Amino acid sequence: MAAVMGFGAGVLLSAVAFELIEEADERGGLTPTVIGAVSGAVVYTACNILLARHGARHRKRSGDQQPSESEDSGSGTAIALGALLDGIPESIVIGASLLGGGAVGAVTVAAVFISNVPEGLSSAAGMRRAERGRRYVFGLWGGIALVSGLAALAGYSLLGGAGDAVLAGVTAVAAGAILAMVADTMIPEAFENAHLLIGLVTVAGFLVAFGLSHA
Repeated sequence: MAAVMGFGAGVLLSAVAFELIEEADERGGLTPTVIGAVSGAVVYTACNILLARHGARHRKRSGDQQPSESEDSGSGTAIALGALLDGIPESIVIGASLLGGGAVGAVTVAAVFISNVPEGLSSAAGMRRAERGRRYVFGLWGGIALVSGLAALAGYSLLGGAGDAVLAGVTAVAAGAILAMVADTMIPEAFENAHLLIGLVTVAGFLVAFGLSHA
């Protein structure tokens, strides 16, 4: 599971570098791209710090790091909000990228799908170890899937008439948030349990996504 998490991290790193940031730069230039990416990283980090203080720090960990509700009251809600925080930027950028004709959207969807499988497996395993029931686990991920779909729809619908600078900014904001998420939650989980292989599998994921972008 940790090796697949590392692979997914490499996929997202490639998507951010060769799809999202590049697309933002082509649409709006360097300034909106940099401002957007920094803003996305700052907002994500601030929200993540807040949620971590309420029990969501290890929401993607598969071991016994997640606190149970009896150990930390309110941690279940914080974990749910944290998982939602991780998924929304990806979903918005999928919807927004489809406005460019669909090619970037297809690669981004593939990258998000490949990376979210190990994220979901690891997080769900950690929830079960923290004695959270099946109804909570399936309800949480079902709700996140629904909200993420609505976020993608909003990205596509609300930005249809936006200018290139606005689209560049939105794409860069999502890219910054995704990059911060990968560094803060995915790579630590992968390294902790597969540190001898993490470099190799991350490079493999990176190259697979890079190949998809040129297919």
